Amino acid sequence: EMNDVPADGQTMGEIVLRGNNVMLGYYRDEAATAEAFAGGWFHSGDLGVMHPDGYVQLKDRAKDIIISGGENISTVEVEQAIMSHPAVIDVAVVGVPDEKWGERPKAFVVLGKGLQASAEDIVEHTRALLAGYKVPRDIVFPLDLPRTPTGKVLKFQLRASK
Repeated sequence: EMNDVPADGQTMGEIVLRGNNVMLGYYRDEAATAEAFAGGWFHSGDLGVMHPDGYVQLKDRAKDIIISGGENISTVEVEQAIMSHPAVIDVAVVGVPDEKWGERPKAFVVLGKGLQASAEDIVEHTRALLAGYKVPRDIVFPLDLPRTPTGKVLKFQLRASK
């Protein structure tokens, strides 16, 4: 269902799939299988936009979308903007609670060896590429990011860190 229209005018909705190449379900987890296949379609948990030519572009995981002041912020979009800074070699963006806006983006930025950038540099760089409400005000500089053995960032660990 494509029902929320972000400020950029693109309708973002969850990618749902059906076909003989889709999994049968979760191993020994009937509840999760029933939830994933609600309405006879497999709900991927990925959000995307469909372009006029029918091309579907993946935007983000539904659970990683930050809702700030009623606006949807794709963590992937913010990460790509920060990653384009020449001193940045790794980045992860998560939503953190905010009293006024509900949530706000927080960035964990890993700088390259011998390279330097301040939080202000990152904010300024990102502000030139994104709408103001998408720019993270909280920027921390860990030495590295927690990852699974397959290289996926453990965002729940970052959300829990103070």
